[in-house]
Amino acid sequence: MKTIAIIPARENSKRLPNKNLLLLGQIPLLVHSILFAQRNPSIIDEIYVTTDSAAIKKVALQYGVQVIDRPDAISGDFEPTVTAIQHVLDTVSFTPDHVIVLQPTNPLRPDYLLQDAFKAYANNSCDSLFTVSRNHQKLGKISNQSFIPFNYAIGQRSQDLEPLYFENGLLYITQTKLIREGKIFSENSLPYEVNHIFATVDIDTQDDLDYAAYLINKSSRLRST
Repeated sequence: MKTIAIIPARENSKRLPNKNLLLLGQIPLLVHSILFAQRNPSIIDEIYVTTDSAAIKKVALQYGVQVIDRPDAISGDFEPTVTAIQHVLDTVSFTPDHVIVLQPTNPLRPDYLLQDAFKAYANNSCDSLFTVSRNHQKLGKISNQSFIPFNYAIGQRSQDLEPLYFENGLLYITQTKLIREGKIFSENSLPYEVNHIFATVDIDTQDDLDYAAYLINKSSRLRST
């Protein structure tokens, strides 16, 4: 069986321009996902970056991964990620059994994550796996200037909330046939719980990038003590 990793990295970003090339811990944001994939050679056979950017392509090639030039037609702001993944599969000369999708906007991942998640994926009769984290907030909506609780009753303690989870974007593992159907995960997907602090990082703004830099510095200090 063959497993490939695909890292989708568009050039355009309205809220944080050129974010995939911004430095985080002295290397471009994109590179964190490349290095994570390269640290898992027992699982990942080949690594591809799909991009519409010459600058991103240059960086990816410098780090020894393959690059698929993404056409403008599937590089727009409203284009779903799955079309870029499908284009990679249409471009390579073979059909992998499994695809691992690593978003560069989720640059920090526990070292053990892929090994543990892939084992769970292989041991379950699912067509894909995606990572989730538990929500610990009291959520609600505002209607007619009134707050309506969603996941709790007024006065209820936070520790008594019914467990709810959010898709954190750290990792997706999927069978190739599901990608062909236009999906990265489906109703037959395994939600894999990750409650590590890194699961709170999703880079969309400068504040997000600053927070990720803080976590990297904190982790480095803990390792050196």
